[in-house]
Amino acid sequence: MILPHLFIAPTGERGRGVFTSLAIKKGTVIEISPVIVMTAEDRKLLDQTLLHDYIFEWGLRKKGCCMALGYVPLYNHSYRSNCEYDMDYDQQVISVRAVRAIKAGEELFINYNGDWDNGAPVWFEDRS
Repeated sequence: MILPHLFIAPTGERGRGVFTSLAIKKGTVIEISPVIVMTAEDRKLLDQTLLHDYIFEWGLRKKGCCMALGYVPLYNHSYRSNCEYDMDYDQQVISVRAVRAIKAGEELFINYNGDWDNGAPVWFEDRS
């Protein structure tokens, strides 16, 4: 399930991102995306490719990984994200919901650390 008013558009320096053409209320589920689950061995191979930047750690011990279908791989990162994601290991889905009201035309962001307000540096940014 993806809200029908979401769309992919260029973001400049970040390539592409997910945007909304209508306002979204806080708490709204924006997307529920099935995932393809892969093993720790698969992850070692994927980490050597461009897909490394689009996969998610998976499982309680985070040894495996998954590739989310839908728009999930295209949400850009922000330490002040307006969305958060939740992983359902049993159903093999990732859900994205709004953590605040989002205006029409706004880009949707998730925090790649997993928690929407986690300020720890992510692997591609040096914040020192």
